Parts: sequence; structure tokens; C-alpha cells
Amino acid sequence: MVDITDIPVEGYERVRRAVDPKSGLHAIISVHNTVLGPALGGMRLWPYASEQEALTDVLRLSSGMTYKAACAGLNLGGGKSVIIGDPSMKSEAFFEAMGDFVESFDGQYITAEDVNTKVEDMDIINRRTKHVTGLAGKSGNPSPKTAWGVFLGLKATLEDVYGSDSVAGKTIAIEGAGSVGKVYAELIAKEGGKIIVADIKQEAAEDLAKVTGGQVVHPDAIRSVECDVYAPCALGGSINDETLPLLNCRAICGAANNQLMDVRHGELLRDRGIRYAPDYVVNAAGLINVYDEMQPGGYKEDRAMANMELIRENMRKIFAIADEEGIPTATAADRFAERRIEAVRSGVEQA
Repeated sequence: MVDITDIPVEGYERVRRAVDPKSGLHAIISVHNTVLGPALGGMRLWPYASEQEALTDVLRLSSGMTYKAACAGLNLGGGKSVIIGDPSMKSEAFFEAMGDFVESFDGQYITAEDVNTKVEDMDIINRRTKHVTGLAGKSGNPSPKTAWGVFLGLKATLEDVYGSDSVAGKTIAIEGAGSVGKVYAELIAKEGGKIIVADIKQEAAEDLAKVTGGQVVHPDAIRSVECDVYAPCALGGSINDETLPLLNCRAICGAANNQLMDVRHGELLRDRGIRYAPDYVVNAAGLINVYDEMQPGGYKEDRAMANMELIRENMRKIFAIADEEGIPTATAADRFAERRIEAVRSGVEQA
């Protein structure tokens, strides 16, 4: 029997923990906001050092999903789940217990795959709850779609910074050669961009460099290499007090969530003349893709891909807000999302 308890957190609609000694499950689900619709967000499995570290992560991630959905024009709220543990220890019983945990939210939270969880894991969760997306035979693995959306965001960023959206001849420093970073790098290389890559898994970085004709650097060096665009595609918090002074680029556009360690880092980037493409705007294509499963008639890839084009247009609008109001792009993205949420809350716009 899964033991589920509430964790009161101001500003969040519902946060709960689940512990199941039999399967080894120890997880937290956070629902930040459901004004626009049910909270949809992925399920992350990570060896957090403590429950507090996991809680901090899930709160940041779930609020980011609220803003991501709002900016993407989706009728979804923000939620996320994290599981504390060694990815190598997962089992069917583990994910069945997690399915029971998701079901306890009665549709307020809908899950999907994320770091260290896969389509087959979602299929196991589906045995215990219908509130799961990204299943086999439907939208499937969202990573390639996420990468495509970030590439669209890169195009908008290059257009804003350099006056042209052409990737040819531009050097992109990619931190993280995982499922999204790999596809992102391949898209860039295909259009003539130059790749510099780093990953904590040296073999993954070397394999990607071979495919793209790129260069490998040590993970400690990727943020300081001379490049046109720095692309964080690993875990969050890569832009912080220690790393920000090292940046040697004119723009940032990557797939990772919560790239800024703190809101003030957005201001510091602006002060340094570095154009930041807000992460939850450019990495929204995976969410757009799984959301399409919920539409009448079920998943249609062509429709989902067409909706992803909004990412490029939204980036143009956010850059314009930042310039007109004299604010960092991260703040402009927050305002862009908050205006839509408030319009729905007040009845001006229908979700």
C-alpha cells in the first residue's frame, strides 16, 4: 500500500509525497496551477541527495510547466513529478506504485516521460491510471520534438541577435549530449552550424562530435568556450554566479529546464549583452506534442508539428516585450505567460 501524504506549500495547489517500502518508491508530485487546465508534466527519476533537494527541484519544475503551457497557448496547467532513487533500480512494481500515486490526483495531474523514464515506463504506469501521455503507439518519445522546438527558438534568437535566422557558420556550444541535445546538435550541423559539445559521459560527447563533425571539450570548459550561442541541454541551474562571468557568447538557447539559478541572473545576462531565449518557451515542443494526444480524434503528428511553429513567433513577441519594457527576456516571458493566465482567470479569454 502506497503511503501518500500532503506537503503544504504556499503558492502551489497541491504537493504530495508517496512512499512504498515494498517497491522502494519515494516520490513527490507538485501541482502548481490549473487555471488553464489539468497540470501536465513529466516524471523525473534522479538520485537526489535528500527529499528536500527533490522537493526544491519539483517545485521549480512544476511552476516552469505552468509558464511553459501558458506561453505555448495550451489549455494546461503546470505540474511535475520526481522520484528519488537510482535509475538502475526501477522495476514494474516501482512504476505500478507510481501509477497509483498519479491516480490519487484524480486527473488534476497528468504525467509523461522525463529524465530517466521512458515510453515503456509510461505503459506500466498506464496499468494503474489513465492520466498518462507519451504512450507507445501515440505521441511516443517527445525528445526529437523538443529538440525541433528548441531549434525553432534558436532560429528566432539568431534573427534577433544577428539579423538573420541562418545557422550556417554559427558556432553552438552544446552542454549535454543526451536524447534532446543530440538531435538539436544534428539539426544545427545539418544546416551548416559548427558544434562544440561536452557531456559528463565522454563517450556520448565523442559520438555526437563524430556525427556532427564537431569538437569535444571538457564539461568544465563548455561554458567559457568562444561561441555564438551557448546551449544548456543537461540539468538546470547552469547559469549561476560561478558560470555567468565565464560565458563567451552573444546568446543562450538550450533545452534544459530552469537554466537560470535565480531570477537576477536574467538581469545579469542582459547587463552583459547576452540575449537569453527563455528555456520554457523554446523547449515547449515536447509538451505540445503530448498535448495533441488529448485532442479530439487523438494524436495527429502533422497538427502537433504545425502548432510547434508558435514557438518561433512567441520568441519574437517576448524579445519585443523585453525591448519595449526594458526588462530581461526571462521576465518578459513570465509576463507573457501571466497575462494569458490572468485573461483566462478573469474570463476575458476562454481556456
